[in-house]
Amino acid sequence: MRIRFDLAYDGADFSGWARQPGLRTVQGVLEGAVARVLGGEPRLVVAGRTDAGVHASGQVAHLDLDEIQHRRLDAGRGDVDQLARKITGVLGRSPDVVVHRTSIAPDGFDARFSAVWRRYTYRVADEVTGYDPLERTRTTFVRARLDEQAMDAAARALIGLHDFAAYCKPREEATTIRTLLDYSWRRDETGTLVAHVRADAFCHSMVRALVGACVAVGQGRLAPDDLVRLRDEAVRTSAFPVLAAHGLTLAEVGYPAEDLLAARADQTRARRELDGARPSATHERTL
Repeated sequence: MRIRFDLAYDGADFSGWARQPGLRTVQGVLEGAVARVLGGEPRLVVAGRTDAGVHASGQVAHLDLDEIQHRRLDAGRGDVDQLARKITGVLGRSPDVVVHRTSIAPDGFDARFSAVWRRYTYRVADEVTGYDPLERTRTTFVRARLDEQAMDAAARALIGLHDFAAYCKPREEATTIRTLLDYSWRRDETGTLVAHVRADAFCHSMVRALVGACVAVGQGRLAPDDLVRLRDEAVRTSAFPVLAAHGLTLAEVGYPAEDLLAARADQTRARRELDGARPSATHERTL
């Protein structure tokens, strides 16, 4: 049996998603809680492995139960949809990771490879809103009055299928070609600037680099057209900063219809080559 997990976490006190010896990680904490409920050595597969300090409100993972875990679930008369409550209960009264929902995954579902897009948000406070110490673990403060209209125009100009090498930390044998589906900026009801970024997949540090580039536009340090020029040069640049991790949240993961899940997973697993770029699996890494 494969179980889908829908979960959220405050990344402030985690060293990222992925299990690491001697460090507190979301995967390590969550797998420990699952082991207390079901036994065995559970191994979660996640849609997007987030970096230290990055949050998630719409993370997705899956777990394949072994025979013993399956029997233990049945013996406890626990419906799969009650598993979320039991796991969250083990995590404590006020945990920084919570499982909102557990369900039997449909045939062909893979949390990582079946995904067709991921959506992130990034929060920036500027001199319009001022610094709020209560927001310090999820909002980045910039000491400037940012031009949100220029930032939004610059963001929208980057949308499409392109080589985003200028906005990615290079990794050997990995393509930097991505389809940026949506990118926009707006101020919320408090005046905080919120970026919405959605793509088929992201390469390492891509979201925080895209955000940093638009903040540079908002400060007047770069023109909106500069971001397209830098993108088309396809070379890693220091023309803008990569912003801090704590402003970033994985908000949503998109999947196709159930009858397309297996085909999507097979397609994503296959190594691909586009316009002469080196082939790479489109795996969501860290941001």
